[in-house]
Amino acid sequence: MTERERRATKRFRMLLRLLPAEFRGDFGLEMEQVFVEQREEAAREGGKMGIWRLWWETAKGIFTTAPREHLSMLRQDSSFALRMMRKNLGFTLAAIIVLGLGIGANTAIFSVVNAVLLKPLPYQHGERLLMMRQSTPHSGLMGRTVSVPELMDYRRQNRSLDAIVEYHNMQFILLGRTEPEQVETGVVSWNYFDVFGAKPLVGRNFAPDDEKPGAPAVLLLSYEYWLRSFGGDPTVVGKVFRMNDKPHTVIGVLPPFPQYPQENDVYMPSTACPFRSGAHMIANRQMRMVRMFGRMKPNVKPSEAEADLSAVAAAMNREFPNDYAEGSDLRVDVTPLKTELTRDAKPTMLFLLAAAGFVLLIACANVANLNLARMVRRERELGVRTAMGANRVRLFRQLLTESSLLALLGGALGLLLATGGLQLLSAYVARFTPRAREVHIDLTVLLFALGIALFVSVLTGTAPAVARRENLITTLKEGGSQATLGTARGKLRSALIVAQVAVSFLLLIGAGLTVRSLVNLQRVDPGFRPENVLTIQFSLDFSRYTTREKTLAFWDSLLQKIQSLPGVVSSGAAGVFPLDKSPAYNNQFDIEGQQGNATEKPVAELNVITPGYLNILGIPLLSGRDFDAHDRPESAKVAIITQSVARRHWHNQDAVGRRISLDNGKTWTQIVGVIGDVHEHGLDVPVGNLVYLPFSQYPQNGPALIARTQGDPMAVARAVVQRLYEVDPNQPAGRIQSLEQYRADSIAAPRLTANLLGLFALLALAIAAAGIGGVMSLAVSQRVHEIGVRMAIGARPAEIVRMILSQGMGIALVGVALGLAAAFGLTRAVKSLLFEVAPNDPTTFVAVAAVLATAALAACYLPARRAAKVDPLRALRSE
Repeated sequence: MTERERRATKRFRMLLRLLPAEFRGDFGLEMEQVFVEQREEAAREGGKMGIWRLWWETAKGIFTTAPREHLSMLRQDSSFALRMMRKNLGFTLAAIIVLGLGIGANTAIFSVVNAVLLKPLPYQHGERLLMMRQSTPHSGLMGRTVSVPELMDYRRQNRSLDAIVEYHNMQFILLGRTEPEQVETGVVSWNYFDVFGAKPLVGRNFAPDDEKPGAPAVLLLSYEYWLRSFGGDPTVVGKVFRMNDKPHTVIGVLPPFPQYPQENDVYMPSTACPFRSGAHMIANRQMRMVRMFGRMKPNVKPSEAEADLSAVAAAMNREFPNDYAEGSDLRVDVTPLKTELTRDAKPTMLFLLAAAGFVLLIACANVANLNLARMVRRERELGVRTAMGANRVRLFRQLLTESSLLALLGGALGLLLATGGLQLLSAYVARFTPRAREVHIDLTVLLFALGIALFVSVLTGTAPAVARRENLITTLKEGGSQATLGTARGKLRSALIVAQVAVSFLLLIGAGLTVRSLVNLQRVDPGFRPENVLTIQFSLDFSRYTTREKTLAFWDSLLQKIQSLPGVVSSGAAGVFPLDKSPAYNNQFDIEGQQGNATEKPVAELNVITPGYLNILGIPLLSGRDFDAHDRPESAKVAIITQSVARRHWHNQDAVGRRISLDNGKTWTQIVGVIGDVHEHGLDVPVGNLVYLPFSQYPQNGPALIARTQGDPMAVARAVVQRLYEVDPNQPAGRIQSLEQYRADSIAAPRLTANLLGLFALLALAIAAAGIGGVMSLAVSQRVHEIGVRMAIGARPAEIVRMILSQGMGIALVGVALGLAAAFGLTRAVKSLLFEVAPNDPTTFVAVAAVLATAALAACYLPARRAAKVDPLRALRSE
């Protein structure tokens, strides 16, 4: 045979590898011989063209035959696998359920991670969108808002953005329907939705003419508000409603997309807002109320945009020194919008995905162990098939087919479970990001589930296939019930159990730490009593309540009527109340008699309250007095401060009687009382500087009504609203909710996180315990003869129990030790999710180790007890 003929034969053999191994074994040599003969004939009769024609026909035949033969083999393997699964129905159901839980958990969490973290923003050019904050690093202040003159300067002078748009939120009253309605209103630039790439489903978008002064007032409805209030009626476009004492025409309905930074009912152009378009707002550089969003020019990086905008800020600082504190070093910080949208969700989602991955690994290890146990009973069957000519590859493929079918069925169950839990997960994610509406099962999630199923099939099918015995004679001699997997294979099973226990320990530690964190959060003293407190948010119609006197008269009348209601103990009003997530109003202040740097003045959060507010919420008055009816607009300015403010700025001295200035020393306000600290913005948020002012001296059009009731506060809510309509028929109530519900909502996210981790951990614990029990049960069944001999020569049942328990607990304790070592290194990753508990908290570690050891002991005890009941005579006779 020439060198050319040898190369041709080698290439033909490579082509034959496309065919199944069994097919090659049966027909390979014959096909090779025929090909050699055909090649010689083609070379004689057709030369090179004949050889090329032969190669073409040969390759076409093999490429046609190979898929058909592989499918035939797959059908044969699948049919046999299904028969074996029906024959071992208990094993089949256990494996499908375990894998379904593991795959379902991963698919559900991945659907969230995919929608929130991986997918690009559902905005046009979303990767170029930025959120911008103005900050003065030396003073430690960072503001989300800017003034209108500052906004205009950034628009004119920047070179890195092709658009800067503004946004702020207001509550306005919409008239023209059955009842007046308070609507959340987004006030935006005319091109706001063009920058975000949102095109209306119905009607048109804002146009430049809509933002011109004096233009007819127009509105865009959000998709959610359109469905909720108008039932998705497209004829709402063109209808006219009254708002801000002016007619507003609906010109369009927005598509469903993540609204950021707030969910709004309607949107209006910036000049239509009476506050934003006021002369004092347009001219005053210190009146900051709008947020800035921008779209970078192509190929511009966020760092370049930040440097460009900071240069503009520095120029403004130099040009208008009277509008900025001396040495304030004004700059702009930019954040990609995707980062801003996912900032709160990312750590939690990745942590849950890792936890779900651990559950899947435990499930895989458990099913692999089940497969290994089943291999003990199938050794003779596989030995007979080997004796009849089946090679190792053929048997490996058969076992892999069985595991693949189990994994696919488990994947289908997991997908069903994931779909069922998607609504709950979406509601959970909505507490972190507005992208929750994008969570659904799509092609990417389906491919992920399929990929996991294939991964599981390889992982669970490889172990039993590799663990097969090579010695055919020994396999056939040992046969059925007393067959074993040998020392090496027993070690593989033990290693899988060790891995399950170690990973279960990690999950239990994560769950234990988050549960302890939640308990600590629930034990925090909020500084107020939320029980039996009703809250109703208001936004008075500014077009009618134009003076301080009208606003105060409205509230005096309303509070008198509510106070007379049965079941109401006391009532009052406040600019904000604890845990309502309203934006804080921060203001620098001067302390009389204390000299300080102009750029380092203390900052306080201001709130206005009516007399009795402290009693309604149960906030303790530590010294001084509460506000009363004598604190009128014309009387001396007074304030109440919290204990933290008094300690921070007056140390051990009495702060009552001291004075502060909120307007750079123009007027002075006397402190008349000191109260206990209040967690205003969250139980996990440190107490800040809080200064309370009398509502009568600083009346507002958007305060909240609060009332303490004798029983369930929601039971009197309707009566309170009726009294409101008696005072003003055109004044709607906003959000109505009990303060206790606000407190529950404030810890809902950590509670759900702890619940999910706890569910994963309990699932892992149950799977691991079942795995330990299964290993020990198999060990007992394989050692019946040995146990019978031990008992025949005098071993007592208690000694047999101790022997089995020591073996099982030895495996479990090795897993606990490995899990403990891994936990010390990995728990630091969850530090940001914890509250007042250390990542390496010894109490949690000891408790988890005890729980896991107890579960392992219980799992080992049943097989040990069964071993102690072995009848020595029957065991020896069966051997």
